Amino acid sequence: LFLGYFITMNSVGEACTDLKREYDQCFNRWFAEHFLKGDRSGDPCTETFRKYQRCVQKAIKEKDIPIDGVEFMGPNKDKPDS
Repeated sequence: LFLGYFITMNSVGEACTDLKREYDQCFNRWFAEHFLKGDRSGDPCTETFRKYQRCVQKAIKEKDIPIDGVEFMGPNKDKPDS
């Protein structure tokens, strides 16, 4: 059942929350308006995701959050530099 809205959460890094919301909005719009209608070409949100991912990786490093054994998702699956 699609209710037309998505629940959003804050990011691990407070400075990353706006980037997360921007990516979530982009992805949700693309998913609803293109992907669900069979158009799987392109992903207009890749660069926004990468900006958000870099911000999260920086926050993880700054907060010294252990990430050993964690699988990373997205177009750039590299672990943050240690």
